[in-house]
Amino acid sequence: MKNKPLSKKSHMKGFSYQDKKTLSFKQKIWLLLSGSIIGLLNGFFGGGGGMVCVPILEKVLRLPNKQAHATAISVIFPLSLISAFIYVFNGYIENFPLLIVGIGVLFGGVLGSFCLKWLPPKAVRIIFALIMLAGGIRMII
Repeated sequence: MKNKPLSKKSHMKGFSYQDKKTLSFKQKIWLLLSGSIIGLLNGFFGGGGGMVCVPILEKVLRLPNKQAHATAISVIFPLSLISAFIYVFNGYIENFPLLIVGIGVLFGGVLGSFCLKWLPPKAVRIIFALIMLAGGIRMII
């Protein structure tokens, strides 16, 4: 999937993620800081870094919606493995729920990756926004 070149009217002044060598020092710092925040959220909450990662990838790197979601999963995966190892080492993991929920997560992850392929980008954005909204409301209530 190729990305369209950015227009000169872009607020990112000629920045395209395809042209990584032209990242300014400020943009590199922003991405490193964003990555640190994503890692902190994912490590602290045991997940959820993707909710921050997707908008950052869309806004800062200007990735298309589907690529942002797929890239976020790829970024979060190794981080989740490291966090899981630390949780196991500290005794926070219960084996039975891990097994049962893990089976569901594997099934849902495969299903979700196929759905991402077939759903139009607008539907992906709407579903993502609704899930974020529902999560926010749930946290308040």
